[in-house]
Amino acid sequence: MPLVTRVLTQAGIGLAEVGAIVAGVGPGPFTGLRVGVVTATTLAEVLGVPVRGVCSLDAVAAAWADAGAPDAFVVVSDARRKEVYWARYEASGRRVEGPHVSAPSEVPALPLAGPGASLVGEAAGPGTLDAGWLAAAVPDAGLEPLYLRRPDATVATTIKSTLPAPRVSLRRTR
Repeated sequence: MPLVTRVLTQAGIGLAEVGAIVAGVGPGPFTGLRVGVVTATTLAEVLGVPVRGVCSLDAVAAAWADAGAPDAFVVVSDARRKEVYWARYEASGRRVEGPHVSAPSEVPALPLAGPGASLVGEAAGPGTLDAGWLAAAVPDAGLEPLYLRRPDATVATTIKSTLPAPRVSLRRTR
């Protein structure tokens, strides 16, 4: 919410003046996506305005398409753990493959854009995500987060005690 408040302040508007809300739905890590989608959904409900989700890779692709992208290109972001999120697009900015998560070496050899492009090669298109493109011409992807990996945390299969282990006496008893 501090970032939302800061953006509204920079735009010179109050929360009550917001007419719609857009949330980035990834791809990305579990916690960050959940927090973003829940915040957007809650704000939209409270304000009584529509909410939609947008794939962040699609927003970068839309920006490049608007500026004159090549016939085919790839948008990449850092997935950490020596992996990248990526999707392939046509010149219009329409996604034709992905999103995927893989090693950088598995990304198609096409012109690159996005904040993770340097992990694959040299960026030819936009290197950052412009939030304006999230809100502009990018189609609604729904509010289901794009989790491309299994979660790090798993449900425990055994119950662990929080009590200290019982003390065992090593004395002989008679």
